[in-house]
Amino acid sequence: MAQQSQEYIGGFHAVTAAVQQGQAVTAIWLAAQRRDERSRALLALAQERRISVHEADMTALDAMLPQVRHQGCVAELGLVQAYRESQLPQLLAAADAPWVLALDQVQDPHNLGACLRSAAAAGVTAVIAPRKRAAGITATVRKVAVGATERVPFVPVTNLTRALQRLQKDGFWAIGLAGEVDTRLYDVDLRGRLVLVLGGEARGLRERTRTACDVLASIPMHNDMESLNVSVAAGVALFEALRQRLSN
Repeated sequence: MAQQSQEYIGGFHAVTAAVQQGQAVTAIWLAAQRRDERSRALLALAQERRISVHEADMTALDAMLPQVRHQGCVAELGLVQAYRESQLPQLLAAADAPWVLALDQVQDPHNLGACLRSAAAAGVTAVIAPRKRAAGITATVRKVAVGATERVPFVPVTNLTRALQRLQKDGFWAIGLAGEVDTRLYDVDLRGRLVLVLGGEARGLRERTRTACDVLASIPMHNDMESLNVSVAAGVALFEALRQRLSN
């Protein structure tokens, strides 16, 4: 298991959610001048969970989280459980009905965080993404994911196409989302051993990733809209798959 450095998250909502969900919050800093209801509630919650709370001035908090609107509230998170590619078969073998979300060069950490949150809510077994030219787990991702980084395994892979091919040899069916195709996602069987494959913000699915998929499908949309944000598309696809899997 790879290790990552400790990171900070900011903002009362993100910090409170992290504590409530049992994330590895090791310490909290509050702006010395804050004495409002939110700070008192967070202080009480931290004391209940035996998390140390410190006062700090805004300059110090800005230095901890530059260019982040932390609202005078910063928390330090412990190490994230990061999985090696070699651990993916074991993760999938341990699940009763394994399924995977594959992200092809999603680079915006906000999108990755939102995708992880939807994946965790839908019960996905693992999320895979290329190790290079793609977002990894950062403080921003953890803030947006609101606890999902601790709930769903995120597995960086060296080569996404080869990873898909290995999954297919193990009986997985790879369904790629592509807005221009006629096959509707709702008409595709998403039960069983499934990999949902979504493309990045700039180009969607790369050509070699498209070729590696067993089926390409689109999300039906009204009017002249060509595509959805990748995190929105992931949510639609994941919960359509969950609907089908629950009715199996």
